Amino acid sequence: MEKRAEESHIPPPALVIGIIYNLKHDSSGDTPDAQAEYDSIDTVYAIRDALAGAGLGVLLFEADSTLPERLAHNHIDMAFNIAEGTSGRGREAQIPALLNMLGIPFTGSDETTLCIALDKALTKRLLSTYDVRSPKYTVFGLHIKPDLSGMKYPIIIKPNAEGSSKGISDISIVNSDEEFDQQLKYMLGHYKGDMLAEEYIEGREFTVGILGNGQDMRVFPPMEISFHKSTRGNYRIYSYNVKQDYKNHVSYSCPSDIDKNTENEMMELSRRIYKALGCRDFSRIDFRLSADGKIYFIEINPLPGLAPGYSDYPMLAEFSGVSYNDLVLSVLRAGASRCGITL
Repeated sequence: MEKRAEESHIPPPALVIGIIYNLKHDSSGDTPDAQAEYDSIDTVYAIRDALAGAGLGVLLFEADSTLPERLAHNHIDMAFNIAEGTSGRGREAQIPALLNMLGIPFTGSDETTLCIALDKALTKRLLSTYDVRSPKYTVFGLHIKPDLSGMKYPIIIKPNAEGSSKGISDISIVNSDEEFDQQLKYMLGHYKGDMLAEEYIEGREFTVGILGNGQDMRVFPPMEISFHKSTRGNYRIYSYNVKQDYKNHVSYSCPSDIDKNTENEMMELSRRIYKALGCRDFSRIDFRLSADGKIYFIEINPLPGLAPGYSDYPMLAEFSGVSYNDLVLSVLRAGASRCGITL
């Protein structure tokens, strides 16, 4: 039967994107930052609205134990992954590994990159082969004694495999063996896994965002985090408490007040780190600039937060003229292009 003329103008069904996430829930955890890495439903809705506004179908999937079954019974063309995983040093790899097993393309880095990047010491060790400078450090845990030989105080102590400044507070910097032992006992008693101790770099704090892949990769200029007040001991650290009340503690500037050569060096270093770790689609990288002008790599987040009006990554993108909705769609387009999907 010949189709009616009007039927030929009916557009094909939109692609369906599944947003996969972990939500903050009421918790009586041992520490106030127990769910620091998880997202609020408002962030999920903001991403949903950005995708739906572009004419895409959207399904929401909380990354709990029922996820494999729900993915099997609900078709999606691609996943927009912001899930942090539920437990263990390799938790950020849980969803990418599942999606790869099911043959579902997804945004962001794969399970191998996320596993490496979440382990701060492993990342530093790998990047040292690319001549990336980072503070002197050591790893310790319940079964690993700390070895501070060759290190100088002050030293900052933080969980080796956590994000969102989890485990970093006003008492994280220590100045003596006695303070180190006290903080060690506290950290091992409240946070699971190994700890990282690294020399504190006195200087300015910067973060750099990267969007895209290959020739289409865009490196945003460094955003400086300037502290209004010092923490205990006159130190400036981007702690969990500071992030929770950032408007009273810090201000952000981009472009920042650094010379062009330093800015270019930091951006090129970010590009090199992104490629060395096999990052995909988007990432955020943190640095310290010492008083003598040396750039120190601190850590990378290949799964940066996307909370509008709060997370650093959308903030630094907005400084460069990229709105929140455009940023979300750009991340999706980067992943889709890499996977051979036409939006």
